[in-house]
Amino acid sequence: MKAAIVTGVSKGLGESIAKLYLESGVMVIGISRTDNKNLYSIAENNNTEFHHVACDLSDLSEYDSALNKVDEILFQDQVELGTIYLVNNAGIVDPIDQAKNITNDTLQKHLQVNTFAPMAFTNYYLKKAEERQVTLITAIVTSGAAKKPKFGWSAYCSSKASMNMYTETVALEQDEEQTGNQIIAFSPGVMDTNMQETIRSSSKEAFKDVEDFKGLKDNNLLKDTDLIAGVLIDIMTDEKIQNGKIYDVKDYI
Repeated sequence: MKAAIVTGVSKGLGESIAKLYLESGVMVIGISRTDNKNLYSIAENNNTEFHHVACDLSDLSEYDSALNKVDEILFQDQVELGTIYLVNNAGIVDPIDQAKNITNDTLQKHLQVNTFAPMAFTNYYLKKAEERQVTLITAIVTSGAAKKPKFGWSAYCSSKASMNMYTETVALEQDEEQTGNQIIAFSPGVMDTNMQETIRSSSKEAFKDVEDFKGLKDNNLLKDTDLIAGVLIDIMTDEKIQNGKIYDVKDYI
């Protein structure tokens, strides 16, 4: 049996990833603050299961409870699990502002969601994979901003850059230990999501490229999340997946 753990399933790319896994018959455990009722019917129509585990990834105190609930679903006695797909999709772009104006509280929340959460969840399931003798295939959603600084995005660029290096480092460890586990980062490009709405609502003083992002929407250049999710799932299920690689959707569509 195969199962997928996907963070940020309430909407956007996370919802699309969960939906496509369900349509391929993979059980999905979604982690987000709010549930997604649509995914239950998709699971039923494809003879599989969707489970939701509520967790605010900006609140560390909720992690242990959420992980325990996921484990109860994953590691049932009657289930023979072979592969776990872990998709660290949840992320935020705020705070969008010059570094000098960013408060400690908003910075802490940003790093908690974008950096700490994917590292913590991946670390946890690397250990679980070893204990349970299953294969873990992990994807971390990154961004082109990890490689290119943008005025007003000091937090976002830095958090995504750190996840790229984390991906490469963990892949090195897994290869040297010959575990068979795989980890990649995936840059999805610009999509028609709530994050883009947040970016477009920024002031030019806070984010100098705001007009460029408004133009993406006006000119219908934002990609559909189902399309992007399909690319990611194809990569994760490909036997030729390259451990530690930073994949970019631009190479596929």
